[in-house]
Amino acid sequence: MATVLVCDDLPLAREAMRRMVAAVPGVTRVVGAGSGEEALQRWPVERPSLVIMDVRMPGIGGVEAARRLLARHPEANVLMATMAEDGDGVARAVAAGARGYLVKDVSREELATAVLQALQDVSRRRGGGRTRAVLTGRAPVLTEREQQVLVGMSRGRSNAEIGRELFLSEDTVKTHARRLFRKLEAADRAQAVAVGFRWGLVR
Repeated sequence: MATVLVCDDLPLAREAMRRMVAAVPGVTRVVGAGSGEEALQRWPVERPSLVIMDVRMPGIGGVEAARRLLARHPEANVLMATMAEDGDGVARAVAAGARGYLVKDVSREELATAVLQALQDVSRRRGGGRTRAVLTGRAPVLTEREQQVLVGMSRGRSNAEIGRELFLSEDTVKTHARRLFRKLEAADRAQAVAVGFRWGLVR
């Protein structure tokens, strides 16, 4: 039983995301906000299990809204929504505490996976369980290929696109991705990129 708050200043984009999120199993309610300011106002009222926040919006913008939200409500669960090349905005939001990101043209399957993983993280925190992607000890050591795959992910590239850029098959990219997920203790792309930004493995 989860409520998700979708924040995007473009009504059509917001409605498209709302419809996709509403179809995710376990999501019972999706509410919208048209600005970072509105998201900050609505969060204490709605207490959503997850916020999907557009990185670039008029006003204070998504990154600053995420920073303020997480400063006021550390228990908030935030995923950033971004265009493929907005690595700087994602990095700043992750540094402020966002758990990761979604590329705006994400497939329904990828969206469902990211949303379900984020909601599971909420359940683990409430139950006292240990969340993944906690930074302890030394930074993981990635191979050159794993590093290249992680950088591609941070730029919103699909496995097929990463493969074309690196002259690798899509299956080989998936193998490198699975290995770097294990090293970063990440369950999905969003967590892998988030941990990568926090460790300084991608910029």
